[in-house]
Amino acid sequence: MSNSTGRLFRVTTFGESHGPALGCVIDGCPAGLVLDIDAVQADLDRRRPGQSALTTPRGEADRVEVLSGLFEGRTTGAPLCLIVRNVDADASAYARVSEVYRPGHADWTWTEKYGHRDWRGGGRSSARETVARVAAAAVARQFLSLEASIEVVAWVEQVAEVTALIDEGTVTRALVDAHPVRCPDPDAAARMAAQIEAAKHAGDTLGGVVACVARGVPLGYGEPVFDKLQADLAHACMSLPACKGFAIGSGFAGARLRGSAHNDPLYFDADAGRVRASKNDAGGVLGGISNGERLVMRCAFKPVSTHFQPQQTVTRSGEVHTLTNSGRHDPCVLPRAAPLVEAAVLLTLADHALRLRAARPFGRERP
Repeated sequence: MSNSTGRLFRVTTFGESHGPALGCVIDGCPAGLVLDIDAVQADLDRRRPGQSALTTPRGEADRVEVLSGLFEGRTTGAPLCLIVRNVDADASAYARVSEVYRPGHADWTWTEKYGHRDWRGGGRSSARETVARVAAAAVARQFLSLEASIEVVAWVEQVAEVTALIDEGTVTRALVDAHPVRCPDPDAAARMAAQIEAAKHAGDTLGGVVACVARGVPLGYGEPVFDKLQADLAHACMSLPACKGFAIGSGFAGARLRGSAHNDPLYFDADAGRVRASKNDAGGVLGGISNGERLVMRCAFKPVSTHFQPQQTVTRSGEVHTLTNSGRHDPCVLPRAAPLVEAAVLLTLADHALRLRAARPFGRERP
């Protein structure tokens, strides 16, 4: 089972949806980082359940605890272990589906692969696992802000058929968090919320798209040929629960353009003292290496698999079964997925920041 990510900034997550706790071990976090635990908690608060009527009512405070790797407020270079204890885990709603394969979930494939599964909310395959990723990424965010003044912001760009057009150059976390949907366009956010509420009342669920920008990424992140930056970003984002698509820059829309229109013209910026692109269809990456422009990505998320309308399925023994779900679930994952996309991007960039340190040629200064 694969529970670790990263080469140098290496993160291992552990724990289950309804177990005692979830957490992460970060191996490779540079020593001497003054870690702001309140900032880590703030990132976790953005992901936690029960934030609004648009999310699951599960009442988890998600309070972070540091078990190792921190002394007198600074990272020691030893493995940094963070945990979040489950305090509102109620497995009773899942007992009746312990032998039923829920459509859209990993019940069937997990059982076939491992011969046994934790049916309490999906166990390790539950989206609750992502609390550990967000905790680790909150550390990565603080490291990257010092390493290269990198800022990562994600927002809900689309819910079902409602789409917002957002300027990735000016969007801020404050604008994103101003509405529970986490869309910085107030009009689009209101229409998205109405769609989510309507789906919730109908016992159904919705999907959509999260957009993300990383500003301040220096030239040089990415390790061709197999660990190209966009490949590692795609790997991180596509490992998120319910993520079904990843695009960087022009993405699939670029397939409709000619090369003469798609290529980003280059010029020398005398003020910045470096080569720059006059537009950004490349999304901040050329040849798998960051080019110093903004990284712009989009992730598509499917509708939440747990809806409350009858579904045809089978039991583990192969008997036909009609399933009607119960319990506490998100009608739309998008508002809580924005922090998850940020986490995926932050962990990837932190790893590549350290890899760039190691890859610099002798005698060459960092840009």
